[in-house]
Amino acid sequence: MSIDEMINEVINKEGGYVNHPADKGGATKYGITQATLSKYLQKVVAVDEVKALDLDTARDIYELRYYREPRIDKLPEALQPFIFDSAVNHGPRRAIKFLQEVCNEAGYGPLVVDGLMGPKTKVQAKACYEELGDWMLLALVEERQMFYVNIVNRDESQEVFLVGWLSRARTFLPNVA
Repeated sequence: MSIDEMINEVINKEGGYVNHPADKGGATKYGITQATLSKYLQKVVAVDEVKALDLDTARDIYELRYYREPRIDKLPEALQPFIFDSAVNHGPRRAIKFLQEVCNEAGYGPLVVDGLMGPKTKVQAKACYEELGDWMLLALVEERQMFYVNIVNRDESQEVFLVGWLSRARTFLPNVA
């Protein structure tokens, strides 16, 4: 799947402008938060500027900040959609931590769980995927689902999002027998 296809899927999941009172990310459009847009534009932006965000800028932010800079493009192609979507939803470092944790649990480590895509993480992720295939994706989805449950356990105000979060993670479940 190309980065353009991955971005299209994320934008379809995220939708347009939203400012849910329980969402700790605050105002978003296409899934781009006010803080992310501010960082990208290198200035503090108002909610109205989030509302006015154009699709091309959102796409640029996703490709640069959530795909190329965290080096998700260096992973096996089959893992990229899941890790990219996780990066959008949790931040790139958390997404890479999911990967590092699964590699460690599967015996492809020890990796320092720091959320950085260093050479060892890249090599071990490739080796783990080559050995486990879709079972690795299954483990990544499980890791992400547990992360969501832990968010709700720590902060009940986030329970309103749990069903949607779990459904989103499950869209990456492979068909394994």
